[in-house]
Amino acid sequence: MLHIVLIEPEIPQNTGNIGRLCVATGTRLHLVGQLGFSLDEKEIRRSGLDYWERLDFRTWECLEDLQADMPESRFWFLSSKVERSYWEVAFRDGDCLVFGRESKGLPASLLAADPESTLTIPMTEGNRSINLSTSTGIVLYEAIRQLHSAQGPGTVLKGKLKLAGIPSL
Repeated sequence: MLHIVLIEPEIPQNTGNIGRLCVATGTRLHLVGQLGFSLDEKEIRRSGLDYWERLDFRTWECLEDLQADMPESRFWFLSSKVERSYWEVAFRDGDCLVFGRESKGLPASLLAADPESTLTIPMTEGNRSINLSTSTGIVLYEAIRQLHSAQGPGTVLKGKLKLAGIPSL
């Protein structure tokens, strides 16, 4: 199973959309730290539609608690402030894709602490960032594509995501 980690997300609609994406892909969502909204807000449920009740999600006080609970997982930190493209990584089952808050991204100290685990989505010069829910979908589906390719076309990823009828990627 892949994991999406949102550190201090601020916009309920983005988190709702990401929750819906997680349900559709069999991915677990982890919400870390202070949220900029309540999980009971109608905006998050509206964005997640009827998927929100089926969402596999956990909340954590801090990233260190999550990392301690998942010592075998690799944590990939996504930021527009680093150089290594997500295309350069061979994703594995159990990987965690970590995204920061919409207004500031991930803290510079977190990126500096483990530069080998930082990734970016390539953009043309002059662009500051891509919407959080869009960024999450881009990288998550690349990880799924890689796992699917490694297992062969038409396989089921851990009994969750059926890719029947999709030609080899």
